[in-house]
Parts: sequence; C-alpha cells; structure tokens
Amino acid sequence: MWAILSILVENKPGVLFKVTNLFRARNFNIDSISVGITENPEFSRMTITTYGDEKQIQQIVKQLDKMIDTIEVKRLDEHKTVYREVVLFKIKVSKAADSMEINKLANAYGAKVHDAKKDSIMVELTATPDQISAFEELVKPFGILEIARTGIAALQRSGV
Repeated sequence: MWAILSILVENKPGVLFKVTNLFRARNFNIDSISVGITENPEFSRMTITTYGDEKQIQQIVKQLDKMIDTIEVKRLDEHKTVYREVVLFKIKVSKAADSMEINKLANAYGAKVHDAKKDSIMVELTATPDQISAFEELVKPFGILEIARTGIAALQRSGV
C-alpha cells in the first residue's frame, strides 16, 4: 500500500537525518522525499512517500509522532490531497522527426521543453507520479539519457 506522509518539523540541523534514520532503523524504504521551509521559517514540511502494509505505515507514523523535533504527522488521503512531483527528462534525439514527436508528447502532458539540441531534448513535467510514469513509457522508445525527480510535494485540500 502506498502512503503519503506529511511531517511538520522544527527547521533545524539534523532533523532530516533523524527522520530518515528512523526509516532505516525500521528497515523501511523511502520512495520519495521532499523537504522545504514553510510559511513560518521555524518549521519545515517533509513529504515522504513509502510502501508498506497498514500495520507498518501506522507504526512509522507513531514513531515519527514521538520524535522530539516533530510538530505534526499526517497520513494524507491521496483522494483529498493535491500532490505533484517535478521531473526532468533528457531524451535522445536521433532524427528531426523525433524532436517534433517529443514536443507533441510534451504539449499533450502540459510539459515544458528546455535545452533542445541536435542530439537531445530536455523536458520538464510537473504531474502526479502516475502521469510521470505514463509519459516516461511514451518517451522510452526514443531513449532516456537521464532523469532527475524532486519527490512529491503535497498538501491536504481545504475542508477535509
């Protein structure tokens, strides 16, 4: 089962290490992680995605909630949450028609094209992980040279 965890923590050195070390100590993998300062500079928000059964997810939430630097831990319902990830793809271009086709695919997904060269093109896509995977499958035949992903940023919708 996939889980999105939103963790509000004190914005100070070592907190990221403590959180990731908790996952390591429990032999629990982090699928993606993003961390950034919030509207209040005293706090940072970590968004972590992970896989596990219900018992494992509940256990990690409880352990995170016990940490001294943790202000709040929420398990977000993906249906009541806005979540996005940014990914950069560097895609091989073998012929001019490839560039045109990649541009069409990028436009269909609302992606931005950067750094179009004779032998490669870079595409920036902000989307859900499923949409990113679908785009990746479509451009694989061209040859993906490099991928860089940010990890998911997520906020619960208002009124839920």
